[in-house]
Amino acid sequence: MNAAILQTNFTFPGQKNFYRGKVRDVYTVEDKLVMVASDRISAFDHVLPRPIPFKGQVLNQIATFFLNATSDIVPNWLLSSPDPNVSIGLNCEPFKVEMVIRGYLAGHAWRTYKSGERKLCGVDLPEGMKEADRFPEPIITPATKAEEGHDEDISKEDIIAQGIVSAEDYAQLEQYTRALFKRGTEMAAKQGLILVDTKYEFGKKDGKIYLIDEIHTPDSSRYYYADGYEERQAAGEKQKQLSKEFVREWLMAHGFQGKEGQMMPIMPDPFVEEVSNRYIELYERITGETFQRQDTRDIEKRIYKNVIVAL
Repeated sequence: MNAAILQTNFTFPGQKNFYRGKVRDVYTVEDKLVMVASDRISAFDHVLPRPIPFKGQVLNQIATFFLNATSDIVPNWLLSSPDPNVSIGLNCEPFKVEMVIRGYLAGHAWRTYKSGERKLCGVDLPEGMKEADRFPEPIITPATKAEEGHDEDISKEDIIAQGIVSAEDYAQLEQYTRALFKRGTEMAAKQGLILVDTKYEFGKKDGKIYLIDEIHTPDSSRYYYADGYEERQAAGEKQKQLSKEFVREWLMAHGFQGKEGQMMPIMPDPFVEEVSNRYIELYERITGETFQRQDTRDIEKRIYKNVIVAL
C-alpha cells in the first residue's frame, strides 16, 4: 500500500504559527497561510486512526480546481499550489460560521427529518419528503464553527442576534453561497453528477470578504450519480453516491457514531484501499481529468522543498 501522511511537523523560515485541523496542517508564514492537506480522514467530528493514501492530494487538487473555476463569483484566498498536497494563500480572519447549503434531503438533514423534526436551523422543511428528495429550492442551514468537537446547527436569526456575523455581511455570505452552489451544480451536471449538499467558509481581510478553505471536495460535499437517480428514487432505493457518507455508514455498521463510550473501529487494509479509490474516482469524475498519483516516497521532503521554493 502507498505511503500516506498522517501529520506534518515542519518549521518554515518566517513561521509564526501552526494549527492542526481535522485534515489540514496549517502554517502561518509571514503574512501567508500554508495549508498542507494530510491524508487524515474524519467522520462524526473524530479523526480516524488510519490515513487514506492520496486523499490529501485529491482534496487539495479538487479545491484548487474549484477555487480557480469560481474566482469570478467571489474572491478567494488562494495564491498558489506549489505541491499536489499544498495550497498557499491569504491569511484571512475567518467568520465563525460554516455556510451549509442543501439541494437534497440527505445526511444530517435526513437524519433530523426522519426523527420527526420539520425545522432545521430555522428553516421549515416540507412535509412528505423521503431521503434524497430534491428540495423545491436549495436551503441554507448554517453551523457554528467549533474549534474542537461538534459544529452546532444555528439559525440565520441567531447568528445575527448574537453578533457572530453582521446582517450586512451575512446577506453577502448568503448571496455568495447560492451563487457558488449554482456553479458547482452546473459543473457537476456536466460530469454526470448531482451536487447534493456542501459547505463554504469565508473570511475577511482588509474589510473584504474572501472564500477560504476547500470547496466542492468529497470532505465538504456530497455527490450522487445523476444516471439512474430518478429510477432509484421512484423505487425507494439508496442513491449511488460519491462522498464520505459510505465511511460514516461503515462506522455506524461497526457500532460507532462518535458518541461517548463508543470504540472507534480500525479500518482494515481492503477498506482503506477502497476509500482511496473512491476519492480518486471522485477527482476524475468531477474534474474530467485523469488523476496523476504522485510518488509518495519521501513525500514530506518533497512538500518542504516545494513550499520553500514558493515562499
